[in-house]
Amino acid sequence: MKDKSILRPHSFLSKILFLTILCLVFSHSIVSAVASPFLPNPDRITYKPLSFTPPKAERVTLDNGLVLYVLEDHELPLVKITAVIRTGTMFDPPEKEGLAELTGKVIRTGGIKGMTGSALDETLESMAAILHTSTNRDSGVFSLSVLKNDWEKGLELFSRILMTPVFEMEKLTQEKELKTEELRRISDDPQKLAFREFGRLIHEGSPRGRLVTANSINRIQRDDLIRFHRLFYQPKGVMISISGDIDRKEAETLMNRYFGNWRPTEEKVETPPLPRPKEGMIYILPKDLPQSIVIFGWLAPAKKSPFSFPMEIIDFIVGSGGFRSRIFQEIRTNRGLAYSAGSFYTAKSDYGLFGAYALTKSESTLEVISLLRGIVKDIGQKSLLPKELEMTKGSILNSFIFSFASANQIALQQLMIEYEGLPEDYLMTYRNKISAVRTEDLLKAAGRYLDPEKAIILIIGNDTICKEISVSFKEVSTIENPL
Repeated sequence: MKDKSILRPHSFLSKILFLTILCLVFSHSIVSAVASPFLPNPDRITYKPLSFTPPKAERVTLDNGLVLYVLEDHELPLVKITAVIRTGTMFDPPEKEGLAELTGKVIRTGGIKGMTGSALDETLESMAAILHTSTNRDSGVFSLSVLKNDWEKGLELFSRILMTPVFEMEKLTQEKELKTEELRRISDDPQKLAFREFGRLIHEGSPRGRLVTANSINRIQRDDLIRFHRLFYQPKGVMISISGDIDRKEAETLMNRYFGNWRPTEEKVETPPLPRPKEGMIYILPKDLPQSIVIFGWLAPAKKSPFSFPMEIIDFIVGSGGFRSRIFQEIRTNRGLAYSAGSFYTAKSDYGLFGAYALTKSESTLEVISLLRGIVKDIGQKSLLPKELEMTKGSILNSFIFSFASANQIALQQLMIEYEGLPEDYLMTYRNKISAVRTEDLLKAAGRYLDPEKAIILIIGNDTICKEISVSFKEVSTIENPL
């Protein structure tokens, strides 16, 4: 009797036959569809421009001057509270550098009235709340993330942390020891050491450039933190964004309940003068290393300047644009001279910084310095091809939307517009202003701000390299590691 299994649909041979017929039919359909005159050529399909308008946070001012930005987002049962304080390391008193940073840390860890720092930690942990703090040159930031059900309790604790910190001596001592150890370790990280020293040099002539040392940390006492807190942590110097699963009216009511009695101080603080670095200087910091770190720097336009938009594009082209950037392509890809290379443009409310850097083996240090000079010089003298400019603007605009990935980011962005004194429509007009930048705008901005002969240059390398630089260039100054 003949075996009938070969005729069954589930047999191996019949499956192969079925799939073959299916592929033939499907491929014929595709060919017919492509050949059809009724379907458009995919290369000629056009789309309407994408439009994105972020939601607007509501601005509220309490009677004591505290400014709030509130944005509802009921997608998740979470609330995010972020306070931005008009403080920063630029306000550190002479010989007590590190005071602003220590104040911010011990406000968080040193307890509040009626609750020790350890008890506060346990309470926040029991609520699954996350509290972060940071202190920068020109601001302090406190942020709290808490579940919707615990948000009033979280807000109460948040207000007490900001308004009535205790500054426990034990926690202050602990933070001072941690900071001293952190400073000790910087010398073991050449890249961190280089950018720390670069920050001092580019901010010369301003308190912004003073560096924290073990001696300055040791001089700081608890009374210094109390005075610093009283001076800067007050309602007219604080702005708060609240976003998430909250109601705007409820948020305003609770903010008045927990922050309404916070009284502003009458003391005024002068903003430190702007940096005045020595243009055209080359600084060398000898360190026994098999490689060198080279950093070029210039003062650049402030965020409110119309030159800030061309400068963003210049930064992308020169070094922050990744694999396509000129520094990466020329120094790393084409010549293999750098372990890491790039550029950065940081715009503040009243000034900006532009830098270019490369980490290279010792014997190629002089070549890398020459290449960095040439790349920056070209951007100020040679027009970009229209295609390169359009691709750059497209990349910047495409990444802009990621600044609004969450309600917290949106509310905080809008808060920072006011904090930095920018036009209210800054975010709304940003894309148009980037799109409007022309090649001549780039040449004008680079010519005004990025003269290679006026760059502040820092090189960290071994004695041999430092001697070569001293012989090869004028205006060279040797500096010592301050740590």
